[in-house]
Amino acid sequence: MQTSTIVFRSDENKYLKKYLRTFNRYIILWRLLFFYYMQIITTSDGSHSVYSPQYDEAYHSSFGAMQEAEYIFINKGLLYTAKTSLQVLEIGFGTGLNAFLTSVYGNNISIHYTGIERFPLSVEEANLLNYASFFPEQKAWFTGIHQVEWGSFQRINENFQLLKVHADVLNIDFTKEQYDVVYFDAFSPEKQPEMWTESVFTRIFEACKPGAVFTTYCCKGYVRRLLQGVGFTVERLPGPIGKRQILRAIK
Repeated sequence: MQTSTIVFRSDENKYLKKYLRTFNRYIILWRLLFFYYMQIITTSDGSHSVYSPQYDEAYHSSFGAMQEAEYIFINKGLLYTAKTSLQVLEIGFGTGLNAFLTSVYGNNISIHYTGIERFPLSVEEANLLNYASFFPEQKAWFTGIHQVEWGSFQRINENFQLLKVHADVLNIDFTKEQYDVVYFDAFSPEKQPEMWTESVFTRIFEACKPGAVFTTYCCKGYVRRLLQGVGFTVERLPGPIGKRQILRAIK
């Protein structure tokens, strides 16, 4: 785990050094307690998810984090496009699962991937997730996704570059007509209503290129109408296991 380090020039500061060692132990203990409270859970397909006490909601479906992400964001989003070079935006980077799957299934596509997350997991927390066991040959990619720095594009493999943005999406001004694919993976409207608004969807619509694909797990009627109202053409699609429908929108 990362801890603060201070280099001292003499032993005259031994009491301060002792205090800092104690402080660092408390930091480590706090991280362990925080992660225990967050809770890793195992979903029905054997893949992990994380339960957030702040929102009283898991990051993924209990029927399977892996199968849900593959179906909604990869099959109905990424692979729906026919381009060989893509700009992908994810709202709700979370565990990094969608980014990892995009790097795996889009390995023959040149991808610049932007993931926005207000409450990122630490590297230590991410290392306890079992997603790489489903694609052992790409384990280094999952590790890299969580180890690279935030705030600038970093190369994960030959075709996949990642920009992780530690911010509240409500405070971000997007470049117009920048993205080809959008994964909208915020917490549910009941838990995070401020994310499912006309204002947010308008900004995302403006950030999309013509023909861009937007996918989300949520199929509520008012969400569909909001997306239509800002300019998207929206369709309901059959959902993954455990979910009746999802939404896909095209600009």
